[in-house]
Amino acid sequence: MKIYQANIVPLNADIIGSAAHGSALFVVNGDQLVVTIEMFDTPANQQHWEHFHGFPDGQTAQIATAAQDVNHDGFVDLPETEPVSGTTMVPFNDTPETMDIPNDAYPVADANGYFAYTKIVPLKQLDAEFKKAFHDSDLELDKRVIYIHGVANSLDLPATVAGEVANYDAHVTLPIAVGKINAVTLD
Repeated sequence: MKIYQANIVPLNADIIGSAAHGSALFVVNGDQLVVTIEMFDTPANQQHWEHFHGFPDGQTAQIATAAQDVNHDGFVDLPETEPVSGTTMVPFNDTPETMDIPNDAYPVADANGYFAYTKIVPLKQLDAEFKKAFHDSDLELDKRVIYIHGVANSLDLPATVAGEVANYDAHVTLPIAVGKINAVTLD
């Protein structure tokens, strides 16, 4: 069994009006990956995309901070995270093993901004899709970071905030929290 965890800290908190935080636990047990994510103080009553990000070449990803706001608009948007965190890799939605990122199958926060997510993921299928998408790369969870995304559509975002994916605008993809995934125990 291999166990990984992340302490998820706020990103963009001052400008979105909430300091989203929480934790993630990843347990590799045989041919399964059990993912547990618990979040507090996220924007309420809305869906939150969540993924791990990283570099296909095996470089260790780091969390984005306010320093990544290269256009100085006050927001660290999705493209600004890429130099330190890499690309979006695995979604934590209804079917992570399919690696279908742009969809409406992510957790929804309650009226208090709380949500909990637990999913048992078939590791062989996830690994095969991951290798197909990222040129034979391995999951290497301890080289990844987790992002939680999503703000209310009513939040006024400047035109400089980028991050449109498929039919989803920057309100859906704006990072609100991030955590470095670390190995806890390795067998």
